Amino acid sequence: MDRRRLIQGAAASVAAGALFHATPAEAAADTDYPDAHWVAASSANYTASQRPSTYAIDRVIIHVTQESFAHTIGIFQNPAKKVSAHYVVRSADGYVAQMVREHDIAWHAGNWDYNTRSVGIEHEGWVDQPAYFTNALYEESARLTASVCDRYGIPKDREHIIGHYQVPGSDHTDPGPNWDWVRYIRLVNFA
Repeated sequence: MDRRRLIQGAAASVAAGALFHATPAEAAADTDYPDAHWVAASSANYTASQRPSTYAIDRVIIHVTQESFAHTIGIFQNPAKKVSAHYVVRSADGYVAQMVREHDIAWHAGNWDYNTRSVGIEHEGWVDQPAYFTNALYEESARLTASVCDRYGIPKDREHIIGHYQVPGSDHTDPGPNWDWVRYIRLVNFA
């Protein structure tokens, strides 16, 4: 199934209501990363699990949404879409929404083996519009990725922090040629 088609057409109003009306206690509830805000994906869009005891976590997969932040949230909350990621990072300010607990299996890679062993991080924007890759997005995403790597003993390198395009069987190009991998890996290592 084409991920871009899944990402298109979601209702922003669902996301806006869930995201911006949370109390501080709700915002911090159930997050694995302390700076994230909890915005639950539909339980129809991921597999409940008890990772890392059921599956080892040894990768972080970097995605670009090809959609706005609010629409992405709406898509992951729509049970008909059958797609999710653990986190979504907003372009303008680096705001992080956690949508799936890390112990559960988000459906983000298009490859079951990679889904079971990875944490998926979506970034608001389009692969051909580098203005979405702001300092705030890079910096907060790098802190998030460093935190995931530290929790699971994942090396902070390009073998273990990969783009969606590197997933076997993927027909995706994200995060695309405008994603600055050298900068990103440096930020992850200094986070």
